[in-house]
Amino acid sequence: MGQGLNTKIAQVVAEAMGVHIERIRITKTTTEKVPNTSATAASSGTDLNGMAALDACNQIKERLIRFAAEKYSVHEDEISIGETVVIGDQTLPFASFIREAYMARIQLSAAGFYKTPKIHWNRDTGQGRPFFYYAYGASVSEVSIDTLTGEYVIERADVIHDVGRSLNPILDKGQVEGAYIQGVGWLTSEELWWDAKGRLRTHAPSTYKIPLASDRPKVFNVALADWSVNRENTIKRSKAVGEPPFMLGISVLEAIGMAVASVNDYRECPRLDAPATPERVLMAVERLRK
Repeated sequence: MGQGLNTKIAQVVAEAMGVHIERIRITKTTTEKVPNTSATAASSGTDLNGMAALDACNQIKERLIRFAAEKYSVHEDEISIGETVVIGDQTLPFASFIREAYMARIQLSAAGFYKTPKIHWNRDTGQGRPFFYYAYGASVSEVSIDTLTGEYVIERADVIHDVGRSLNPILDKGQVEGAYIQGVGWLTSEELWWDAKGRLRTHAPSTYKIPLASDRPKVFNVALADWSVNRENTIKRSKAVGEPPFMLGISVLEAIGMAVASVNDYRECPRLDAPATPERVLMAVERLRK
């Protein structure tokens, strides 16, 4: 899906086991292995799968540490697992240590599980806590409109978004950039049309206008709030970053509205329907002129 989930889970496992990420292999998601897995919806993929993978790693590490403590007659606090396994005064390569555990019939697989805590909701009373935490963001967009045609371009966008303590800043920044552009499409070009019989006619890329690479801001500055740490105990104190920054595209609609208002010297708030297609922008301009 392009959300970077496989990379992030590999990072979590590599750090938990203290080994290089090259050792980690991610297989496809299948109900053959996890029959009751959740969909990667509501931006919860990393939150759920990351914590589940960490749980599985901790189970395996506990078994390995108990095995090493018994075999080498050392206290568990004197053992650390990594590329070099330290057992008291001795060191072993990771592969050699795992081979010893295998020959000693130590279980080297685990099924991790995680469910989001603290969330509850009473639909009848409208009370509860439907979300584990909140993410925040801000965007400022500058646009230019052609008052003769209604066409517009995004001259510049400055965006900052809260992803908690990022697991992978490069991936997260890409998610914010993509979500912003998708939000722009939602509010400016993705127009739905139904015919007289109620059939959706804008149902495919041939009839449905999504943003192109050329529609992105000419100057596009995106930053992560690197000072943020999730207060809740999420995976490495990170925050979901799939859908929340989608809302940052609202700044473009507002900027277009302000640009239209300039036709009347900002004396009146224009009626600008969403999606703000060039036709609708032109109609809003003409209404102000009249």
